[in-house]
Formats: sequence, structure tokens, C-alpha cells
Amino acid sequence: MTVDYSDVPDELRDSVRAGLEAAGVDDGHLGVQIVGPDRIRELNREHRGVNRATDVLAFPIDATAPPDGPRELGDVVVCPQECNDLREAVVHGVLHLCGFDHEVDGGEMLALQARAMASLK
Repeated sequence: MTVDYSDVPDELRDSVRAGLEAAGVDDGHLGVQIVGPDRIRELNREHRGVNRATDVLAFPIDATAPPDGPRELGDVVVCPQECNDLREAVVHGVLHLCGFDHEVDGGEMLALQARAMASLK
């Protein structure tokens, strides 16, 4: 199995890798896009009904791999101007792509996020 990092900026690949490893995902394709505050606000409004800028949004696609190739995990959109820590925002978004949701999971996602961040230091 392999992960396709071709649509991830070089400087964020370690963060993506750490998030995927923490989630136990070792195959698929995902993209990471860096945007400004206006664009992330627009996406947040369109997709979540929240009319404000945010640090990161995740747009998951496939839960399983199609028979003819790796699964498409989705896209992470991140706004550096809204982040306290860009790497942590990317890890957070990747975990969402992998099906984790900190609002309902009793702390599992945030524990994985902390583990991923510790591996980056």
C-alpha cells in the first residue's frame, strides 16, 4: 500500500504523514491546499453554514478503496493566517479525512493528534 502525496506541498508532507500514521491509514490519495482568509471563510460558509474564517477544513471523499486503485481520501484546506500552528492544523484536517470527529468521539481524535504532533518534534 502507498500514499500519493503529489498534491501535498513539500513542506507539509511530514505533517500529513504523521496524521495518516496516527490514524492507521497507509494508502490513498489526498490533497492539501493553502488559501487565504477570504477563501476559507467562503468555504466555511458554503459547507458548514459558518460565516467566518477558520484554520482548517476537511473534505473527505472515499471510505474504501475502489477495486481499480487507491482510495481518494479527500482534501484539506488550510489558512495559515488563521492557524496557531500550521502543522497541527494539517494533522487535524488529515484526521478528519480519515473519519475521526473530535466533537463526538470522546477524545480519541485529539489524542491521535497529540501523538502525531509528538512524532513531528
